[in-house]
Amino acid sequence: MKQWTYHTPSGSNGSADEENLNELVLSGTITRDTLVWSPGMTDWQPAGIALANFFAANVAPPALPANFPSQTRGIRSHEIDFTILGESMQMVEIELDPGETVVAEAGAMNYMEDGIGFETKMGDGSEPDKGFMGKLMAVGKRALTGESLFMTHFTNRGAGKKRVAFASPYPGTIIPIDLSQMNGELLCQRDAFLCAALGTKIGMAFNKKLGAGLFGGEGFILQRLNGDGMAFIHAGGMVVRKELKGEKLLVDTGCLVAFTNQINYSIERAGNLKSMVFGGEGLFLATLQGHGTVWLQSLPFGRMAARIVGAAGGTQEQGGALGGLGKLFSE
Repeated sequence: MKQWTYHTPSGSNGSADEENLNELVLSGTITRDTLVWSPGMTDWQPAGIALANFFAANVAPPALPANFPSQTRGIRSHEIDFTILGESMQMVEIELDPGETVVAEAGAMNYMEDGIGFETKMGDGSEPDKGFMGKLMAVGKRALTGESLFMTHFTNRGAGKKRVAFASPYPGTIIPIDLSQMNGELLCQRDAFLCAALGTKIGMAFNKKLGAGLFGGEGFILQRLNGDGMAFIHAGGMVVRKELKGEKLLVDTGCLVAFTNQINYSIERAGNLKSMVFGGEGLFLATLQGHGTVWLQSLPFGRMAARIVGAAGGTQEQGGALGGLGKLFSE
């Protein structure tokens, strides 16, 4: 299968199979001005020329605004190269130059080459001068999101380029995000973050509205990623990217993966009382509205786990404990 190499705005090189190029174009990682190269080409070319077919039905993202959010000031992420491997069960292989570091969730590593050292630390390393109490507060926030209290830092301590690979523990798609193309910030589900270049700040984002906090389900506590380098998030099943231009989108809370900071997020009741109790879609839906990008997943892990548990126990998932009564109303 044809391989493509592209140069990111952060100064690093990434590579991907041709089948993954469409998602890179949709995510804004590759724009019309991005320089790309593939075996057989004599020189680098702008993606708008070399990959004209991928831009035929897609609009390139707007230019990066000059005023980044305050959370990204002073943050300079390491420039890492990467390759997305696989189709329905993907992993990301990170190429590190000597001294470069990638930060990952505990247990996400698949393999690494000799010369890469790893160390478990408190915090993401984006603020090296932060004292013990600051690190302790960061650990406390990660505990609230349900993630591991520590993160693993993988550093190339050898003389040449070395590689380390990461994958999620369940089938799905890995989405590469260049945070410099997302106004320096991205909000994602608490279990969506996989790994990122050192310098990326990984924090917690409470929703401003009480309804989202009480009834948001998987979307109750979100992770906030700040920085100017590459970050990688994982989605279950197939990924759908939606570009909102002021319209409203209603989503099952488990299907929401990530969204940009221009999107307003809240919770609304799912239909009438009968639909809420017997519909099997949950009591509330996430409401997203604004101007920005939303990523959705077709197979939330919680839904897959419920199916497996239901099959093992001989129970029905739809409608929960009242699923049998709901079936009576439909007959």
